[in-house]
Amino acid sequence: MMRNLLVRGMLAGLIAGVLATLFAYFFGEPSVNVAIGLEESGGHSHATAEGGHGHGGGEDEELVSRGVQSTVGLLTGIGAYGIAIGGLFAVAFAFLHGRVGTLRPRLTSALLAAGAFAVVVLVPFLKYPANPPAVGSAGTIGDRTALYFGFAALSLVAGIAAVVGGRGLADRFGAWWGGLLGMGGYIVVMAVCAALLPVVDEVPAEFPGSTLWTFRTAALGTQLVLWSALGLTFGAFAERVLRERAKAPAPAGQR
Repeated sequence: MMRNLLVRGMLAGLIAGVLATLFAYFFGEPSVNVAIGLEESGGHSHATAEGGHGHGGGEDEELVSRGVQSTVGLLTGIGAYGIAIGGLFAVAFAFLHGRVGTLRPRLTSALLAAGAFAVVVLVPFLKYPANPPAVGSAGTIGDRTALYFGFAALSLVAGIAAVVGGRGLADRFGAWWGGLLGMGGYIVVMAVCAALLPVVDEVPAEFPGSTLWTFRTAALGTQLVLWSALGLTFGAFAERVLRERAKAPAPAGQR
């Protein structure tokens, strides 16, 4: 059964990746094009200001055209991400289903997708939101990347601990209070982590606020589409797999 769930998880991830790509293309790429135009003009390029080369420096040959980046490249990147996330999602579903509550596969999948989106995407995004081209110094990209993934890892660990702790508290105080206490503990821990970790603010004062807002909402929206589609699609697949498994006759040795 695990193999069937894994394959369907990757397929659901691919479907979700295609839908997320369409959303990113129509709602995210326009703001990316505007930001690239600003970067090429040299007016908002931190790298150029620090002696590096911007996109418009004329010294770096463009290996992949912008048209390929915004279509095939976008689909390849988000599609591969969706497949990988789908596989991990299937593993997490197989571990949780039947162990945390007695919900139907569709509801388990939907709740897992919502929780994963909040823990893996939303909370890290609130602390370290995505930035378009022309925002951020080239010299600090390594530090910014490390901070983001470090905070995301903390959020994931705290989320898992909240689920385990909430499950234990549910046995004592009931499912409702156990869930609330687990969620409250997660929020407190992540609020403390967010307060202790450094703030990153490298947006130039002259950068258009509307472009920044559009890019960030599109980036978050792309993730929302991907996780929503993944949860709903995989839930339908998983329910069919589990239904067929329940109907399958038991092996002769187990009768």
